[in-house]
Amino acid sequence: MKPHQALAFLFAFLLPARLPAFDAESQIKAVLTTQVESWNRGDIPAFVATYADDCIFVGKKLTQGRAQLLERYRKTYPTPAAMGHLTFTSLAIHLLDADVATVTAEWHLDRSREGGGPVGGIFSLVFHRQNGLWKIALDHTS
Repeated sequence: MKPHQALAFLFAFLLPARLPAFDAESQIKAVLTTQVESWNRGDIPAFVATYADDCIFVGKKLTQGRAQLLERYRKTYPTPAAMGHLTFTSLAIHLLDADVATVTAEWHLDRSREGGGPVGGIFSLVFHRQNGLWKIALDHTS
């Protein structure tokens, strides 16, 4: 195979096979970026909007549905000091198929002593693409 043929093969067959995965990963990263930005400006409704309507949150208690999750976050983080500054690290995205992915990462809230002090943990998420949008269907955070 001549060099220009190999390049044509790469663009015709291999590159398109990678694009959907790359696109899904970049879209999921954008959802997580939206979460961090929303949280850090104190916008809990925008943070929770990244979840599916019928989401399940597993933490100290089981929470079902976006409306209940919004209520939980508002109660747990009632002030900007309690919310602190959110960061995600060690992000790993694994596509299971075209419409389902898992995400694992570490989270950290940098908070003042008055806000409850620094806190962090790990999370695992199941994302599901619904109507072309990636939403969090399951969140297990500790």
